[in-house]
Amino acid sequence: MAGVADRSRALDAVLAERHSCRSFRDGALPVELIDEIIASAAQAPSWCNTQPWQVVVLSGSAVESFRHELYAAAETDPHAVSFEAGAPRYVGQSLARRRAAGWALYEAVGAAPGDRAATARQALENFRFFGAPHVAIVSADASLGAYGLVDCGGFVSLLLAAAQARGVGSIAQAAVVSRPEMVRRHTGIPADRTLVCGIALGWPDRDHPANSFRTDRASLDELRVHRGSPPEETR
Repeated sequence: MAGVADRSRALDAVLAERHSCRSFRDGALPVELIDEIIASAAQAPSWCNTQPWQVVVLSGSAVESFRHELYAAAETDPHAVSFEAGAPRYVGQSLARRRAAGWALYEAVGAAPGDRAATARQALENFRFFGAPHVAIVSADASLGAYGLVDCGGFVSLLLAAAQARGVGSIAQAAVVSRPEMVRRHTGIPADRTLVCGIALGWPDRDHPANSFRTDRASLDELRVHRGSPPEETR
């Protein structure tokens, strides 16, 4: 059982260390490393093994062209957005957690409460992928509906973990796919696929203030409920 314990500890460490990277160092990742991360994520389970995910990775001039146009559009008209996977509605606990995460970020980068110019500047960083040298656009087979999106969520989670295990910074971003026509023009993703999210990838800038904070997690008692008597231990 020692081998099992070692593997579980290694996995738990990767999951605990993973965080959303909001500043990247200069320098591209090797293509082979990006492909290795995606191949690892592709081990994700899916409904009836449909594997509905596809990934378009933009790098070099392709990512710079997209970054420039998306940032300019967000700066000019920040409210002209559309989310094919469904726009979120933050209420109750979700709203509270969102606000707490936002203020933790703003505090880390020195944006004082009430300084709308500073918080707006930080928010715009989403649209330049926080300076990442690569952005991966994840899409789902639209015909699979909600289950295809659930499967893609599993794929995205494994991709983020696979990146972390290799020392690569990452952050999943809805903002990247918030202007679908622009995304499709830069990626060639057809209309029969739902744009799920973008994932910025690169070497993390560990010294940047935006990477200095961590969000908290709900306790196990807040998210788990047991019903009935637990089974007898069989191990």
